Amino acid sequence: MLVQLLYASRAASDTTAATVSVILQQARLHNPAEGITGVLCHGDRFFLQLLEGGREQVNRLFSRIQRDSRHTDVVVLHYAEITERRYAGWTMGQTNLDRLNPATLLRYSALPVFDPFQLPGSSSMALVDELIASASVLGRA
Repeated sequence: MLVQLLYASRAASDTTAATVSVILQQARLHNPAEGITGVLCHGDRFFLQLLEGGREQVNRLFSRIQRDSRHTDVVVLHYAEITERRYAGWTMGQTNLDRLNPATLLRYSALPVFDPFQLPGSSSMALVDELIASASVLGRA
């Protein structure tokens, strides 16, 4: 059974390029063996990550993320069974949310500032889809 999980978290400290690089390196090393694919969106203060894969594998990874000291206030925005993956091409794609066009954010948010805690899960999913459609996500298989 495949599931899709979208969560948001606050960064425990300022998110640096080195922090994001380590997270992506770990994901790209471990996710293929677990059959997990997805996208990591990050900014100075937030993470928004979509994970896809087997229910057991995704739940186990999410439990590790909840205990990860780089994250605080981890919240599930969307969780659903799926029949096929949307992001099968990436062991973990990435995008920097601080570089988003404010007009893109205004389609989903009351303010041109990204805050996943102020958006419904469906808006966050739509934002991730738009980022992928506009080639704002850097992928790596």
